[in-house]
Amino acid sequence: MIDSYEFGRIVIDGKTYDHDVIILSDKIKDNWWRKEGHKLYLADIEPIFRDAPQTVIIGTGASGMMKVEEEVRKGLSSKNIEIIIAETKKACETYNKVCKTRKTAATLHLTC
Repeated sequence: MIDSYEFGRIVIDGKTYDHDVIILSDKIKDNWWRKEGHKLYLADIEPIFRDAPQTVIIGTGASGMMKVEEEVRKGLSSKNIEIIIAETKKACETYNKVCKTRKTAATLHLTC
């Protein structure tokens, strides 16, 4: 569960992270870097496909600055994975609800 989120910082299961993260069913991938800082490409979320979630929640930053490329939407859809895209605060709230009933992964951009 995500305990809290504020600009540049997230607490997950009592552990604090200050870099972007990917939450998988069995681990947290911290210090997550993308090909381009404010764009999300399919290759950036490769670890998610190995986890085989039912839902992927993408947090686009405190102000929604990270743009999700169309290839991400198509790639997730082609695997019948539901995608939810929101600013990171809302994405964290949504993750905490959805993960109770569905296998869920999240990619969370913590800053802008």
